[in-house]
Amino acid sequence: MICENQTNLNEFILEGFSYLAELQILLFFVFLVTYIITLLGNMLIILLVKLNPSLHTPMYYFLVNLSFLEMCYTTSVVPQMLVHLLTEHKSISLARCAAQMYAFTILGLTECCLLAAMAYDRYVAICHPLQYTVIMNHRVCVQLAAASWITCISVEIAQTTWIFSLPFCGSKHIQHFFCDILPVVKMACTDTSKNEIVVMAVSTIFIMSPFLLIILSYIRIISTILKLPSAKGRRKAFSTCSSHLMVVTLFFGTALFTYLIPKSSYTPRSDQMISLMYTVVSPFLNPIIYTLRNKEVKGAFKKTVSRLFSVQNPTS
Repeated sequence: MICENQTNLNEFILEGFSYLAELQILLFFVFLVTYIITLLGNMLIILLVKLNPSLHTPMYYFLVNLSFLEMCYTTSVVPQMLVHLLTEHKSISLARCAAQMYAFTILGLTECCLLAAMAYDRYVAICHPLQYTVIMNHRVCVQLAAASWITCISVEIAQTTWIFSLPFCGSKHIQHFFCDILPVVKMACTDTSKNEIVVMAVSTIFIMSPFLLIILSYIRIISTILKLPSAKGRRKAFSTCSSHLMVVTLFFGTALFTYLIPKSSYTPRSDQMISLMYTVVSPFLNPIIYTLRNKEVKGAFKKTVSRLFSVQNPTS
């Protein structure tokens, strides 16, 4: 709806969890603890990979990228949410809102592409094991990671800049806990149909395309695993990609539901709950999944801890 004769807005009010007024303090501590564990868990993975030469492989190169991305991803949303849980005036300036959207959208799209690159790595490792080191050499890994970052940064800078070139007026209240794309677009006092089409197109290309590549990779992976002669070989092969498969299911499940299902099918409150899954829950669970379900990471953790104890308590 087009608004006329109204002053353009220079800030928004993020309503967030205002409807849970009596639970604000409890939510603050829950999200604070979750955020700290998320940062520590992802930092632990990065340190383990850097300190253990046995983990200097393509899979863990991408995992380091993913862990770094997850720390930035959750940091783009959670600190602002924590502040608003403790204050009555939950405002955010237009500039800070734009900065948050730049960071959030760039990191979200890049994660889609990195997860697809990790699926390709598992496909080559299981379906073409003899050529694995040749195909997935360090140069190829750097190129795949760089292409993911550069492409998504370029796309989201263009899209977010276009969104914030719109005039915003009328009500400044956003029924969300961060500056997500569609809630902000709805605040514009002009026709946003073209913006919504672009948002849907970007979501389709950068969420569905990586997702389809992952599906195709796992169809080939599962087909190859089922042809292995021994049950032990099948279990070992599947264990190398089970962690990645769980992370993909968690992330893409919520992302697809959020951006590709019509908004008329659920309420702002349910939208917030779904958003919590990929901004808070997914980054929190990913390092747990990769450490508890990965024998190589657990082995590297034990070796690192034993080295630290041996340094602190040298034998005479």
